[in-house]
Amino acid sequence: MFSRRLGDLRRLLAFRLTLWYAAIFSASAVAAFFFFYYAVVGLLQIRTDEDLGSQVRAFAQVMYTEGLEAVRREVVREAQAAGERKVFVRLLSRFGTEFAASNLAYWPDVGVDSEAVRSLLTTGGPVFETLWLPARGESIRIVYASLGPGVILQLGRTLQGESRVVDAYRRTFAATMGVLLLCATAGGWLMARRTLAGAGGIAQAVRRISDGDLQVRAPVTGRGDEIDQLAATLNHMLDRIQTLVTGIREMTDNIAHDLKGPITRVRGLAEVTLTTAGSLEDYEQMAASTIEDCDRLLHMINTMLVISRTEAGVGDGEVTALDLAALVADACRLFQSAAEDQGLTLACRVPEGLKVRGDAPMLQRLVANLLDNAIRYTPAGGRVEVSLEAPPAAGAPVCLRVRDTGAGIAPEHLPHIFERFYRGDPSRSTSGAGLGLSLVRAVAQAHGGRVAAASRPGEGTTFTVELPSDPTAGRS
Repeated sequence: MFSRRLGDLRRLLAFRLTLWYAAIFSASAVAAFFFFYYAVVGLLQIRTDEDLGSQVRAFAQVMYTEGLEAVRREVVREAQAAGERKVFVRLLSRFGTEFAASNLAYWPDVGVDSEAVRSLLTTGGPVFETLWLPARGESIRIVYASLGPGVILQLGRTLQGESRVVDAYRRTFAATMGVLLLCATAGGWLMARRTLAGAGGIAQAVRRISDGDLQVRAPVTGRGDEIDQLAATLNHMLDRIQTLVTGIREMTDNIAHDLKGPITRVRGLAEVTLTTAGSLEDYEQMAASTIEDCDRLLHMINTMLVISRTEAGVGDGEVTALDLAALVADACRLFQSAAEDQGLTLACRVPEGLKVRGDAPMLQRLVANLLDNAIRYTPAGGRVEVSLEAPPAAGAPVCLRVRDTGAGIAPEHLPHIFERFYRGDPSRSTSGAGLGLSLVRAVAQAHGGRVAAASRPGEGTTFTVELPSDPTAGRS
């Protein structure tokens, strides 16, 4: 049970962050301890060496003013005054032979270092060394210094006081380190839990979303940290998903509505023909009507497929340099008779030689859909104008405008006219599946352009398509 709980705890990110925090804190504290430890030891050694140097200068002054015998007496007096267990003094010849000393009963393991004597005679300056006395369990600091011609002073003192300071520093650090480590671990755990509290809310929200509740949103605390940014991004994604799901549902309803009519007509006509037909002509009429309705359904399905493939960027068309002005002029000539049949005036103003790079059949469908839409929704006596504007500067887009004098589009419908199956007619009595403008937008975006609509009810509508011009046009 305990091992399982420990395993569960180790999988928590907050627990791992706390371990990392505690480990980094401990490593930093240990590094700081060693830094200050060696700094303290170094300062204590400097102070000890200064004390020894001061004593050496005092002996040298006695040697200079009173002579060697006075130094011998001073050696004994100094050791007794400081404590023979704490200090010892030797007077040596230049060959390292002892000829005077304090009471060395407490210093049986301390001899004369011939290397130190040679170094002193070579450099002339004092020589320091530190020895560890196993029998006493302590260290001593020794200095070799010259008092005069042929006289060398060996002065040593215990480092017991300094050792007590260092030991106190160690104990204080260990106790302080233990307390700080506990506080750091507790603080790290609290901070990690507080920081990752938002992640827990996000995980809970995601679990509810995976269960089908798309209304749930991740909590945003307002702190602006990375967790908040993640929650805001997730919420934005969820809003987008919900919008797409809603659109799919609406599209499904619209598809069902648009498929239901033709299928119902086909079935009704077939049933009536089977029950009442008395001649071959009746069956021929039924077949013709069935073919017409099937063609309408196939056209709608094919248009949906084209829109989907175009939006996904997986069209089969070939992108080439083409004359957009000629393409628009051909489309106007093609729709001229349809406009005249409906009592409309179709005007086409396009300059020559406007080149773009694109898929010619798809751009033809774009222009054709805009013209068909304008002619369909413009009453008799109205006017449809098609214009093509050259880019005002190098790199600017080519602008295609299709303007009609129809009834216009209500402001509440205008933002939705490029959506699939959207029609402003609430009764959906007008012909068409509501896919033409969706195809226009898909083709424009696939060519790196955009389409926009402006309309005033009762005055007409203007569709504007901007397409990138051919960068190689006009080059030799």
